[in-house]
Amino acid sequence: MLNEVLLAGDRRTDAAADEPRAGWRPPVPSLSPSADTVTLLHDAILRKLAYAIGKSPATARDRDWFAATALALRDRVLDACLSSAAPPVPQKRVYYLSLEFLIGRLLSDVMGNLGLAETARAALAQLGVDLDAVAGAEPDAALGNGGLGRLAACFMESMASLAIPAYGYGIRYDHGLFRQVIEDGIQREVPETWLAEGNPWEFERPDSACMVGFGGEVAMTVLADGAIRRVWRPAELVRAVPFDTPVVGWGARHVNVLRLWQARALEPIDLARFNAGDHVGAVAERSRVEAISRVLYPSDGTPAGQELRLRQEFFFTSASLQDLVRRHIAERGDLRTLPDHAAIQLNDTHPAIAVPELMRLLVDEHGLPWDDAWHVTTHTLGYTNHTLLPEALETWPVELMERLLPRHMQIIYLINWMHLEGLSKHGKVDAGQLAAVSLIDEAHGKRVRMGHLAFLGARRVNGVSALHTELMRQTVFAPLHALDTDKIVNKTNGITFRRWFHNANPGLTRLSVEAVGARVLDDPTALEGLARFAEDAAFQERYAAVRRERKEALARVVKDRTGIAIDPAALFDVQIKRIHEYKRQLLNILETVALYQAILAEPQRDWPARVKLFAGKAASSYHQAKLIIRLACDVAKRVNADPVVAGRLQVAFVPNYSVSLAEAIIPAADLSEQISTAGLEASGTGNMKLALNGALTIGTLDGANIEIREHVGDENIFIFGLTAAGVQATTAEPGYAARAIAASPRLKAALDLIASGGFSPEEPHRFRPLVDELTGQDRYLLTADFDDYWRVQREVDAAWRRPRTWWRAAILNTARTAWFSSDRTMREYAEDIWRVEVA
Repeated sequence: MLNEVLLAGDRRTDAAADEPRAGWRPPVPSLSPSADTVTLLHDAILRKLAYAIGKSPATARDRDWFAATALALRDRVLDACLSSAAPPVPQKRVYYLSLEFLIGRLLSDVMGNLGLAETARAALAQLGVDLDAVAGAEPDAALGNGGLGRLAACFMESMASLAIPAYGYGIRYDHGLFRQVIEDGIQREVPETWLAEGNPWEFERPDSACMVGFGGEVAMTVLADGAIRRVWRPAELVRAVPFDTPVVGWGARHVNVLRLWQARALEPIDLARFNAGDHVGAVAERSRVEAISRVLYPSDGTPAGQELRLRQEFFFTSASLQDLVRRHIAERGDLRTLPDHAAIQLNDTHPAIAVPELMRLLVDEHGLPWDDAWHVTTHTLGYTNHTLLPEALETWPVELMERLLPRHMQIIYLINWMHLEGLSKHGKVDAGQLAAVSLIDEAHGKRVRMGHLAFLGARRVNGVSALHTELMRQTVFAPLHALDTDKIVNKTNGITFRRWFHNANPGLTRLSVEAVGARVLDDPTALEGLARFAEDAAFQERYAAVRRERKEALARVVKDRTGIAIDPAALFDVQIKRIHEYKRQLLNILETVALYQAILAEPQRDWPARVKLFAGKAASSYHQAKLIIRLACDVAKRVNADPVVAGRLQVAFVPNYSVSLAEAIIPAADLSEQISTAGLEASGTGNMKLALNGALTIGTLDGANIEIREHVGDENIFIFGLTAAGVQATTAEPGYAARAIAASPRLKAALDLIASGGFSPEEPHRFRPLVDELTGQDRYLLTADFDDYWRVQREVDAAWRRPRTWWRAAILNTARTAWFSSDRTMREYAEDIWRVEVA
C-alpha cells in the first residue's frame, strides 16, 4: 500500500487522493530466488542503466549500478500501488515532524522488505557485479545528528511495517551532518555531499509546494459581522518544495511517505542587478533563502546562526502543517474534525512552533473561533521530550521571535495569558509558581520556553524510557506536571530489527531462523526462543563463529580507516555515539589510561586482550568534546606503539561515524559502553542495537539501561556507578571531585599522566582544560564513578576468560531484547497517544 504522493502529487481533491493502495504481496525473503524473478530484475536493472542513467555495462561504475538497481526496485514499489483500485481514505493518519531523519543507506532496507535481497544479488551477479560493492556505493544520508534522527527513521519503518498510515516531515538538507576528518587527532568538519549525484529514491513534487513567511507586520481587519481578525503580512516569502521518499514496510504490505522540504527563492535571480554587473549580488537573496535547507544544524553560536536555526524550524513546521491541513480539507472539509483524522507528533522541541502556527492557520486562515482552534490544536498534537539537559530544552529570545514571527509571538502571548489567567481563577497566584509555568522566561532576558509551549499545546507528552519519564515529572516539567498529572506518559524507545538485525547481521539472523524458525523475520518476540539454546555448547560455538566473522570484517574496516591492525580474537570494547561530556567518553579514556599503566606495572600478569574502539562526532563549536577526541587519538598513538602492551591493549578512534559504520561495528562488538551520568541520557538506542546483536552492556542505571537490565537479567549485564538519586546527592556536596581523586591513587595517576603531557609531549598542557574540569567542578561525576567503573571492567575481564559464561550471556542478550523493537513502541504510541488502529 502506498500514499498517492508517490504516484501523482496531492493536488487531487477526491476522497482517495492520497490513499494507500492495496496490491502485490511479495513472498517471505527466500535464500533461493526463482530463475524467473532473477531474470525480471536483471532485465529491469539493465533497462534503468541504459535509459535512466545513460550508461552501458562496460562503462558503469558501482554508483551507476546502485542508481539503476534502486530505480528498478522503486518501480516494484510503484507496481504494487498501481495494481488495484484505491481503498477508502484511512480513518486517521500520523504526521511525524522531526528536524532529523538519520536514514542512512536505503538499498538494504528496500531489498529486504520487498523480499528481493537474494534476487538482486543473483541478478547483479549475472551481470558480473557484486551487490556488496553496489550497496557500498550508496551515499549515507546523514540527515541527523544521532539518536534522535535514527529513532525517527526506525519509527517510520515500523509504522510502514505495521500499516499505520503516516507521513514523516522534515528538511531535505543539501548537506547533512558534516563529514568528520581526523588530522593529527584533530576533528575537521567538511561538507557531506549525499546529493552530489542525485537521489534515485525520491520524487520531487513541485505541484505540492507552499509558501512560508517570515518577518513583516500584523494588521487588523474588521469583518462584516464586526469581528476583528489579525492578518499577518510577511516581509519575506519562501517557497517550500517537497521531495517524497517511499518508506517500505516489511513484506511491502504498506508503504508510507517521508516528505522532506527544500527551501527555494520565489525568483532565482535579480535580473536587473545581474545585467547591471552585480553578478554576485543578483543571487544574494536566493542564497539567503536556500540557506534554510542547506546544512543540518548550522552553528547557533552567533546571532545570524541562531536566526537561521529558528528559520529552519519554522520553515519545515509551517510547510508540514499547511500540507496536512490542505489534505484534511480536501478529504473531510471541516477542520474541527482534525483530531479525529490526524495525529501530529512533535519529535523534540524543534517543531514546537507548531502550536502557534496551527492556531494561526485555524484562526487567521480558516476562521475558527479561538476556543475551537485551541481544542483542535491540543487534541491533535503530541510532544516527545528527549532530554533533561537544560541547555537542550530550546528557548528563543522574544526579540528574535517578534522580529521573525510577529504573529506567532502574539499568539504565544495570548496562550500564555489565558494559561496564567486560568491558574489565577483557581487560586494559584503564587508569583514563583506562575513564573515557573509561564511560557516566557523573564529571568534570562525574556525568552520563549519551547518545551513549555509544546507541553501546553499537546494532548500527551511522553518520555522515552521509564527513568527519563519519571525524571521529567520530577524536574524539568515538575511545575507543569503538577497542573495536569495525567499528561506525561512513558513510551520507551525501540529499534527496527529489520535494519539492525536482519540487514546488519545476516549471519546471526540465519542462525536464529535455523534455531527457532522463520517467524523471527516477522515477529521480533520469536527471538525469545533462542534462550533455550543459551547453554547449548554446539549453538554457542556457532554463535561465536558468526561473531568472529563480523569481528574480522570490522578489523578490515578499522585498518582501512585508521591504519591500525586490530586483533579479532581480542575483546572488542566499543563506545559509539555523539561525543559529549555527559556521555562520558572521557571516563572510558581515563580507564584506558589506567589500564595501560597497570599493564606497564605488571607486564607478567595474564591480561586478557582488549581493543578499545571509539567513534562519534563532536559538534563543530564544542571545544571540550573535540579535545576528548584528540585525547583518544593521542592515547591510541602511544598505547599502540608501546611493545610492552602489544597483544594486550589496543585503542582506535574510527573517524566519520555514520549509520553504515554503525552497521559494521555493532554486530562485531563484545562490550557495549553505555556509561552516561545517571539521569542525563533520556533513553539511548545504541544500547538496544548492541545488546540485540549479543554485546554485553557495561553501563550506569541511566535511560533504557534500566529496562535492558530488567529484560536480560542482572547476571548478563555489568552495572556500576551512582544512581540518578546518588548523582543529585553527590553534586550537592561541595568538593566531591577532590575527595574522589584523593581516595583513588589509580585515578590520580591517570590524570597526572595526562596533565603532564604523557600523551602530548610536544604540547604538555594540551589537555589541561579536561583535567581542570575534572579536578574542579566535574559536572558529570567521572571522578565519583571511576573506581566502580574500574572494578566492573575487571569483572568483564574475568567473564571474558570464561567463554561458555560469556556466550551464554550474549545469547540471552539477543533473545531477551526482543521487547525493544520499535514495532512495540509504535503500537504503544498508536494505542495510547495517537489513537490509531494497527493492522
